[in-house]
Amino acid sequence: MEFAETDPSPVRKWLTAARPWALPASTMPVIFGTSLAVVIDGARLNVLLFGGAFLAMVVLHSAANMLSDVFDFKHGLDTRVTPVSGAIVRGWLSERQVARAAVFLFAVGIVLGLVLAWRTSCILLAVGGVGVLIGAVYTLLKAHSLGDAAVFLDFGILGALGAWIVQTGRGSWLPVVWTIPMAMLVSGILHANNWRDIATDSERRVRTFAGLLGDRGSLRYYAFLLFGSQFLVVLFAVLPLIHFGLPRLPWTCLVTLAALPEALTLWGRARKRHRPARPMDFVILDGATAKYNLHFGLLYTAGLWIAYVLG
Repeated sequence: MEFAETDPSPVRKWLTAARPWALPASTMPVIFGTSLAVVIDGARLNVLLFGGAFLAMVVLHSAANMLSDVFDFKHGLDTRVTPVSGAIVRGWLSERQVARAAVFLFAVGIVLGLVLAWRTSCILLAVGGVGVLIGAVYTLLKAHSLGDAAVFLDFGILGALGAWIVQTGRGSWLPVVWTIPMAMLVSGILHANNWRDIATDSERRVRTFAGLLGDRGSLRYYAFLLFGSQFLVVLFAVLPLIHFGLPRLPWTCLVTLAALPEALTLWGRARKRHRPARPMDFVILDGATAKYNLHFGLLYTAGLWIAYVLG
């Protein structure tokens, strides 16, 4: 099936290179971490600083996407056009163009991070520094079975923690722990992609975590990420009732359970990967997982604000 356009506009080319469809995976933790700071810690929302943190994440994620595309194309991992493939494999942009754009965006993201740290706390330098480093070497981490851990940290935990620091001026373990469900689903997006590409990655001697697990192990791991994230939300809301002294997640965050039918649908598509009901069901499982992650994140964040409104 051919998805390429013959003469796209420059805007279309660069948007495809940046892969904006993937950005909610990294920006939702920023929104969630900001919401935690306001609802749970009582911080006064600074819209300007939130905008800076959000923009920094968008820029750095886009840079990481571009660098990943350069690596995948150079090593023969991206050889065919799919609905979510980048601009290089489509022949729209050269490796050099995309690599230069990635370096430029990393530089912009670093500058934004320095400004935010100057306005808030030097702790942000450590969090942002780790995040930039992971993004810059992500392709190497992915090739050595550490891609899932990289996105779990970079586009999950560190995003929420950084957003919390931007609003409060200090660190806390709370955004780290309560963002784990979101981070698990971010890993789920990457895992669905790598699971689909096990055969081609293995041919190029790229050992992703999905390749390490194999097909059956990948199915179990995908289920763990899908349903484990829901289980943790319930645990965070209920466990403090049993173990006094632990901070309790607002019970309104259990609204995430409304997304459980969607998770069951994804699980069904994963189970039928060898005999899909529709030809593209497993091919675009990563995109479907990204959509579920967005719905889950919106519900999770809405639960916080509902609790805030209810007092």
